[in-house]
Amino acid sequence: MCYRIALNFEDGITRFVDCKPGEKVLDAAFRNKINLPMDCSDGVCGTCKCRAESGAYDLGEDFIEDALTEDEAALGLVLTCQMVPSSDCVLSVPTTSQACKTGQQSFAATVARIAPHLDAAVVLELDAEDGDNAPVFLPGQYVNIDVPGGGDHRSYSFSSVPGEQRLGFLIKKIPDGLMSNWLSRAKPGDRLNLTGPMGSFYLRDGEGPLLFLAGGTGLAPFLSMLEVLARAGSNRQIHLIYGATRDADLVLVDQIAAQAQRLANFTFATVVADPASDHPRKGWVTQHMPGDMLASGEVDIYLCGPPPMVDAVRHYLDENGITPASFHYEKFTPNAPLKASA
Repeated sequence: MCYRIALNFEDGITRFVDCKPGEKVLDAAFRNKINLPMDCSDGVCGTCKCRAESGAYDLGEDFIEDALTEDEAALGLVLTCQMVPSSDCVLSVPTTSQACKTGQQSFAATVARIAPHLDAAVVLELDAEDGDNAPVFLPGQYVNIDVPGGGDHRSYSFSSVPGEQRLGFLIKKIPDGLMSNWLSRAKPGDRLNLTGPMGSFYLRDGEGPLLFLAGGTGLAPFLSMLEVLARAGSNRQIHLIYGATRDADLVLVDQIAAQAQRLANFTFATVVADPASDHPRKGWVTQHMPGDMLASGEVDIYLCGPPPMVDAVRHYLDENGITPASFHYEKFTPNAPLKASA
């Protein structure tokens, strides 16, 4: 049995390596031709220091405190030359992928299904071509998809779960948009090239309550997160607020409702900004934030939506003196790669 280690680099690129039982992460990375920072490899210099975002591991006792202090270890810092995983782990690497002599992964997929949702969005499902190696990513991450004949790419978050051949995406329809135009004439079997995964917006381990804030097609990464949580039998308190400009922009609500049947502590609310809408909840996401979750200081907030929504939520939290346990957000624009922050 091997443990899957996600290496998240500063430039947003993620690479996965399999670590054998008893193997140190640094050795596993080198075996996969990824040159993580190192100097001594003996737990003396501290050059290989990274941050463990999740997972179980043993650091042993063969390193000196000058390389890794007790306080640093308590904060999740690790020496990859000493770290032996005992579960899947996620590591934040404080340098670029290029500096580690690696780069983005690319793979091919074919169109399996295209399902339009009025003039609002399109569900795109792809089948990865390499049947022996299903694409892996962290729930919430994205890929770049090359637009055939367009000489450019567009960035989309996975709405599907990691490690499966069928990949799902929720794509906003843009009048005369490069991808939208291609999707209007695409058909099953058409081939696409993808690059990734990428992004620092992904679900972290934890036990505290989760507040998910989605705007428009920013719902996609939360569909992936919810499915992962449901399969894990999570008991965390989860509340999703899904905001849209018009009634027609609320898509895949049935999928959200289905997760409420599987996750005992999951609730959700939809909000429409259009004042002419008959929707029971109108206005902005910030007007429907659950005060009890925010007041506890224990909630982890995840936010994905267009820049005005992200900025409004950040301003709301600052203005009201709300400090969540953690705050992860991702801005997106229709015709540009996603910009992730945490």
